[in-house]
Amino acid sequence: MASPLEYHLETIATPKSPVQSQTNAVTIDETSNRISDEQVLAHFGKRQQFKRNFGLISILGLGCTLMLTWEGSVANLLPPLINGGPTGAIAAFPIVMFGVFMQILVMAELASMIPLSGGQYNWVAILAPKSCSNFLSYTTGWVTAIAWQAAAASCTFINATLLLTIVSVNYPSYGMQMWHAVLVFYAIIALAVFVTTYLGRIFPSIEAMVLVLHIVGFFAILIVLVYLAPKTPSEVVFHTVINGGGFSSNAQSIMVGAVTLMYNFNGVDAATHMAEEIENATVVIPRAMILTVFINGFTGFAMLIALIFCMGPLEDILTTTFPYPFILILQNITQSIRGTTVLAAIILIMGISASIGLIATASRMLWAFSREDGVPFSRFIKRIEPRTALPVYSIAITAAISLLLALIPLGSTTAFYALTGLTVAGFYSSFMVSACVMLWRRLTTPTENLAWGPFRLGRFGVPITILALVYSFIGWLFSFWPPIAVVTIHTFNWSLVVYFGVMLLAVAYYGLRARKTYTGPKMEIIAINQEERKE
Repeated sequence: MASPLEYHLETIATPKSPVQSQTNAVTIDETSNRISDEQVLAHFGKRQQFKRNFGLISILGLGCTLMLTWEGSVANLLPPLINGGPTGAIAAFPIVMFGVFMQILVMAELASMIPLSGGQYNWVAILAPKSCSNFLSYTTGWVTAIAWQAAAASCTFINATLLLTIVSVNYPSYGMQMWHAVLVFYAIIALAVFVTTYLGRIFPSIEAMVLVLHIVGFFAILIVLVYLAPKTPSEVVFHTVINGGGFSSNAQSIMVGAVTLMYNFNGVDAATHMAEEIENATVVIPRAMILTVFINGFTGFAMLIALIFCMGPLEDILTTTFPYPFILILQNITQSIRGTTVLAAIILIMGISASIGLIATASRMLWAFSREDGVPFSRFIKRIEPRTALPVYSIAITAAISLLLALIPLGSTTAFYALTGLTVAGFYSSFMVSACVMLWRRLTTPTENLAWGPFRLGRFGVPITILALVYSFIGWLFSFWPPIAVVTIHTFNWSLVVYFGVMLLAVAYYGLRARKTYTGPKMEIIAINQEERKE
């Protein structure tokens, strides 16, 4: 019977491409109660390249403030109201939260087993059948990288337009232009690069502090809503379904609106992609991921209910000229431009912190994939800056991709807003591949032969995985749905074209080149059991 170490090395170190670094070996003492993070990496043939500066609180801060569910419920209130209405939005939220919780349980188990920064593509490469592991892990790596790049750009664009909306509240004569938003977008990306590079040493501490603002800001806005706003009648809240897209059924309309709620939960796997910078990763990552969904899920649901009960006349919200209707809600409640600005600034600050976290996490995902030669120019992208031990080249590439994507709204805001659906589609499809592989491994491999981590689902693993897959497939389908039933060039959901277009290019690149250079996770180091060393 293979030991967990033998299982991992046998799966990763295919005879085709064992790549070794200057470091020859790390000794593994399997008699010890707890092996170090460096030894865990050695199990997978990887050497420690980052400094492990993240603990539970700091990585929880990154996860919560990157996901920003309650802030997303505020800023992205309009889409679920147009398709679903108050009743549809409130009914859809707990369903989405339950589905995401099923996803996170599966990913927490996988991250506990395989705490590598590549996340989904690493899980697929190690657990999939050898006959298809290279291709499956390669496509999973691409779709995960696409999702993170799209998430960084879409979140930053929301922040840029929100800032300009706040400016227009204070200066009514100001007319927002799209090129203004692009310039603000560039400034936010520049700030993100500065924080993740020059302030990289204290970045975990910054995330811990922002977590405090995430929680304090929630109560600040919630208290204002609950105590100052006139309340919408419960009959309106619980008996008003709006089919603004003109779909054939209310259920279909609610599902289209629910995609925005799914978007508000994006980034649940952030801790996974920072795995090689986290102390005691096999234990901390599952805890952080689960706590992130609990904290953001319940605060997001509470904020959504409060907003809907305190939003005032529904017609005013649906017809407001503000891109973000919560600005109108705050104006009506506070009757003060300064008060509105202060409360909106909380959302803006949290949004900018999310952009910073997204750039950091997306760059780690890109770095990890380039480490296996999964993308063009991998030799350049995978470099680590020796002094800071940071992936500055992948950070620069991630920022450059966002800067290029920011030019899209100059031609078509409709095409740019497709990044919302693209983000959901990318995250959900990468999850489905890794979950299917894990389900296959559970059903075909004796339990004792699998190298379980500290967090394990046990006998609940199969039903939880199936529930997560059903939810993810439905969410993936609706992420491509247009917001209006009558499709024109202005209402078409361009995420469908972008998603399959990029995947087609990725598969073409695999066929032309990557199938020769990409062989799954490469061996950088040899792990030796202490007992074997004595022999």
